[in-house]
Amino acid sequence: AGYAFARIRFPARNVIFLLLLSALMMPSEVTIIPNFFLFSALGWLDNHIPLILLPVFGANGVVGTFLMRQFFLQLPSALEDAAMIDGLGRHGTFWRIALPIARPMMAALAILSFLYSWNLFLEPLVFLNSQELFTLPLALNTFTDNYGLPIWHLQLAATTLAVVPVLVIYVLAQRHVVQSFTMSGVKG
Repeated sequence: AGYAFARIRFPARNVIFLLLLSALMMPSEVTIIPNFFLFSALGWLDNHIPLILLPVFGANGVVGTFLMRQFFLQLPSALEDAAMIDGLGRHGTFWRIALPIARPMMAALAILSFLYSWNLFLEPLVFLNSQELFTLPLALNTFTDNYGLPIWHLQLAATTLAVVPVLVIYVLAQRHVVQSFTMSGVKG
């Protein structure tokens, strides 16, 4: 979608993009009750499906579209022109030229999406009832005594362990981002 908003001219492109960006101005807390009724009617409560769909189609998807659009706007149009002269169509230009160059941005977007999904708290609190389905931030909140007070040493130990996968993903993706920057430079 970011490539289409940046490179393809179509009617009402800017209006549609502004409507898409206006979705960022609405906090997720505002839409949590309508989403609850929707997922309840679909029978998706106490299920991970809402936790998968909301980040993809919610604010996280809009941020991804915005970031990719900004990245593709920065690409020189000479790359597209050269690809068109060489016989690539719009589709081939996207797959063979623009997408490989966008690998660093996609890696950064993957890191942001992973962190957003990893840290979800409100949505699992609303949509999940079974403790075995709880996400990690919500499960960390269950380390309490009989009076509901936190058991700090257990919460801090579990939080320390919860950071390990995030650090591993960050280290792996950081190497990919740096490698993509060095291998796909555009000289001008």
